[in-house]
Amino acid sequence: MLYGLPALFALFVWWFSTGAIMILNGLPRQSFPWSMGGASIVLVGALVVLRDSAADASATGAYTAFTAALLAWAWIEMGFYLGFVTGPRRHACPPGCHGWRHFRHAIAANLYHEIAILVLLALAVGLTWGAPNQTGLWTLLVLHWMHLSARLNVFLGVSNLNADFLPEHLAHMRSFFRHRPMNLLFPISVSVSTIVALLLAQRAAGDPADALHVTGYSLVATLMVLAILEHWFLVLPLRAALAWTGLWQWSLGERAEKAIAAARGVEALPARAPIGGGS
Repeated sequence: MLYGLPALFALFVWWFSTGAIMILNGLPRQSFPWSMGGASIVLVGALVVLRDSAADASATGAYTAFTAALLAWAWIEMGFYLGFVTGPRRHACPPGCHGWRHFRHAIAANLYHEIAILVLLALAVGLTWGAPNQTGLWTLLVLHWMHLSARLNVFLGVSNLNADFLPEHLAHMRSFFRHRPMNLLFPISVSVSTIVALLLAQRAAGDPADALHVTGYSLVATLMVLAILEHWFLVLPLRAALAWTGLWQWSLGERAEKAIAAARGVEALPARAPIGGGS
């Protein structure tokens, strides 16, 4: 269980935290300020724990830092999906919008969210600078890299967009999704991520006597592998993508049924223009 326990822990926390955010996102909109307020309190606590655990060079310290980083990231995700931290552009692109103009619109729609991520990373660097336990920082870096990669791939085009999972207050974001079998960035991003995952696993196996490195790098490597799997389910056949979605059916409720029905409705269609008229 030297490597298995950290992998199982990372898998469970990733799965459960994702489902919890989906549940909060499915509540009535009048609950959103309360959810965001609670998440902000958790964020402050997570940053304090991230700072304190950075000095703990034990397996426990690695678990603590990893969990704190995921809780801090949860604020980023909730800020976006609840509509509080998105961008200055709140409407879809008009039909025919394409090229760099379309890309600038996409940046404007997500600008505050991306800035918030950079601020969080800067805080994490400052809070853990020079400390022996860098698990929390590595966790946030992996989350940011895979978030950015997934967002660019969805913008450039993939076959499984999952656009129906977006709440109505983010419906304009669908105009920045493009439906196509694959794009040129996808194999590059997956290949680079796979190499990083292998390097992290190699570091985890480098010194079995070093509890911090074994646990910390195992946690982060598992998170990277999960993110790579999420990427593959953007382009795999629809049946596999629906099975992946089923992991969170307990948290999606009726939204899962609607999204699955919508996805099955387009299963036989060829690649089409971006949802909402963008390109």
